[in-house]
Amino acid sequence: MRKIIGATFVSLDGVMQGPGGPTEDPTGGFQLSGWLPPVGDEAIDQKIGEIFGRPFDLLLGRRTYEIFAAYWPYADDQMKDIRDPFNACTKYVVTHRDQALEWENSQRVRIEDLHAIKQSDGADIVIQGSGTLYPQLLDAGLIDELTLMISPVVLGPGKRLFGDGTPPRTLKMTEHRVSDGGSIIATYQPAGPVEIGTYATEPPSERERARQAEMAEGSW
Repeated sequence: MRKIIGATFVSLDGVMQGPGGPTEDPTGGFQLSGWLPPVGDEAIDQKIGEIFGRPFDLLLGRRTYEIFAAYWPYADDQMKDIRDPFNACTKYVVTHRDQALEWENSQRVRIEDLHAIKQSDGADIVIQGSGTLYPQLLDAGLIDELTLMISPVVLGPGKRLFGDGTPPRTLKMTEHRVSDGGSIIATYQPAGPVEIGTYATEPPSERERARQAEMAEGSW
């Protein structure tokens, strides 16, 4: 069975918007598009080499598809190690729009189509960017592995990796590395629902009961 593997650049505060360059994604007034090159390092380069150094297909949301389709088919030979595999692989594009998908080997899919695609023959499928896909994929149980390449930078406003609609889930770390430059490369696999527990071993105090009552009333 094919795996769906997320691979995402993210800041310490969870922003994944526009890492690659100033014109990549300044939507919503985001002023820090292009934040990754100054803080990226060899550890991130090595992980990207591992992910894309074997056969793969791509799973993209519509906006990331448009960013890639406007760049990779026109990239020069200096970028051929990424350009050529990106152009040759199948691009599965989750979009409700009817516009033509002109980048070679691109096809429109729905989230529900991915169950059958995973069962088909072929390479593993890598998600790049496409933050809007993660809530839907987690909810459908379709993500097999998630690699976060976390850079030592705090960005404030911006699109989050796990945005609105993300279901609660537990993840299990399967691999990690911290670079000398402060990058954290961590790989996770889904590990089931979030369980609830407590550190309290005694009944609540009168003051705590009062606080809980204020919370219930909305006056806390």
